[in-house]
Amino acid sequence: MNFENRLYPDEEQMKGFADPGADGPIYMLNLLKYRDTAVYEDGRETDLSGREAYGIYAAGVSELLRAVGGAPIFFANVERLMIGQVDELWDDAAIAMYPSRAKMLEMMQMSGMADIGVHRAAGLAGQLNIELVGARGTLLDASN
Repeated sequence: MNFENRLYPDEEQMKGFADPGADGPIYMLNLLKYRDTAVYEDGRETDLSGREAYGIYAAGVSELLRAVGGAPIFFANVERLMIGQVDELWDDAAIAMYPSRAKMLEMMQMSGMADIGVHRAAGLAGQLNIELVGARGTLLDASN
């Protein structure tokens, strides 16, 4: 299995947003790889790490996510690989819930996204986004 961290969806992946997909919410698993130092496309100088720049984006995107009826669900550091093999681990993993694919696309096109998106691009070396759906797409209660 090959993989490639990227910052933006390709043309075919963007077309997928037009497909309504499964009924109900989608959950987006984000595997994040940060730059050591943030690099802004406009050339601004910064002392921010990639993680710090992404943190600015994460705070802003959480507000936009809630505006479309979604929510941040989970965020944690990647500690180690338990099974399998990759050349390099991601730094963090996050899960966000969107009411639908259409709502995710709506959020991506909101005016505030461009303002905060510069911090995402500056902070990330790349990422994988994996859409999760289905009847079992619920939080599990460990006490049961």
